[in-house]
Amino acid sequence: MPKKSLKNILTKFSFGATSSIITFLGLIIGLDGLTNPKPGIIGGLLLIALADNISDTLGIHIYQESESSTQKEVWFSTATNFLTRFLVSLIFIFIILIFPINTAAILSIIYGLLLLSVMSYFIAKNKKINPFLAILEHISIAVVVIIASHFLSQIILKRI
Repeated sequence: MPKKSLKNILTKFSFGATSSIITFLGLIIGLDGLTNPKPGIIGGLLLIALADNISDTLGIHIYQESESSTQKEVWFSTATNFLTRFLVSLIFIFIILIFPINTAAILSIIYGLLLLSVMSYFIAKNKKINPFLAILEHISIAVVVIIASHFLSQIILKRI
């Protein structure tokens, strides 16, 4: 695969996947402390899989048009972003559906961080930068979101 098209695919895939991973990990960990969190988490994930996905996809679509990209590039970006986010969403939902919530939360973190690490590795290799540093940077940001979401949910539960 030529470098130009690999870079193009990585760019399109990385935005949608990263956005999904961080959003879903924050939601899963933030809602994990509820009494019966599965329906709330699954409902929240489905809403994000649709509404937030469409809004981000439209944002990418309009951005690509403003950059004077070709119609083919615009629609490729639009479709790739939507499908990537939707597939990442479905895997998180599947994890929540089949496992007890505490196990599902841990597996979701592992899945999200693993996917983020793999993407970071390929992007770093493509840019010829240190993959370890890229992975560390991206995982650190995700961990901050996870920890902040956990503490925010604890604060909300104590106040309500």
